[in-house]
Amino acid sequence: MAKIVSHLDVTQIFCDVDDFCQQFERHCQQYPQLPSILREKRSRSRMSLSEVMTIVIAFHGSGFRTFKDFYTLCVVPHWHKAFPNLVSYNRFVELMPWTLMLLCCFLHTRQGEITGISFIDSTPIEVCHPCRSKSHRVFEGLVGWGKNSMSWHYGFKLHLIINERGELLAFKLTAGNVDDRKPVPDLAKDLIGKLFGDRGYISQPLFEKLFEQGLQLITRYKKNMKQKLVKLIDKILLRKRSLIETVNDQLKNISQIEHSRHRSVWNFLVNLFAGLTAYTYLPKKPSIDLQHKGLPALPPAMF
Repeated sequence: MAKIVSHLDVTQIFCDVDDFCQQFERHCQQYPQLPSILREKRSRSRMSLSEVMTIVIAFHGSGFRTFKDFYTLCVVPHWHKAFPNLVSYNRFVELMPWTLMLLCCFLHTRQGEITGISFIDSTPIEVCHPCRSKSHRVFEGLVGWGKNSMSWHYGFKLHLIINERGELLAFKLTAGNVDDRKPVPDLAKDLIGKLFGDRGYISQPLFEKLFEQGLQLITRYKKNMKQKLVKLIDKILLRKRSLIETVNDQLKNISQIEHSRHRSVWNFLVNLFAGLTAYTYLPKKPSIDLQHKGLPALPPAMF
């Protein structure tokens, strides 16, 4: 198999994906009432779903700007030995939606380690230029208008939680007009320790709800709010919150989870899950050095 596409180890991806698909198939056989997607798909196409998933994930680390160029200029002419049962580009696009459930399940197996230090943020996923929002039909009824510090956007909003190593801990996709604080309880239900966010997550009820489960929400204060003393280590980590913004930037500009060429909801979700999965395979992720994180004995500092 072709060993490297850009910075991703495609051989490792295929081995992990194929092992997961086999385990998933065995699990389906234990519960006959569940449909066996893998078996059904093999009867319709000569390509296995693990092969389709591998190629889709590999695209997000290839450097190609469109999947069509990647498939026709890289996969078809150069990957025949690795994938002897390749199909045409149009047929491959038809196969992609069948991988959606498996991609989602596989992505959850790629989540990082809960270390007690987490960062949360959201980023807009535009589905079209704002001036074309009235004529947009593909995601009609699923998207909404949202506004961040930069401008208005029309589409979805991706909510992420990462640890200090840049590993994904949780994610959720909502419409663009959903408040950042609304999906936090579901996202952080398995987390402990400290969760750092921007001022958009300020909420006393949310703080109390997370605190009950052993998670402390830490944000900066607004200018019109009463300032409080905080530990120095917490103040330092708040300044490192830009780590998750760097992750969002890589997801959009390297993994290409955002573009306006989608023609179906299913392929949009496949593109999103594959992009997030490709990010988990990056050999070097954005991270911060916490060798001095054991500083709780230092005096607290004011914002």
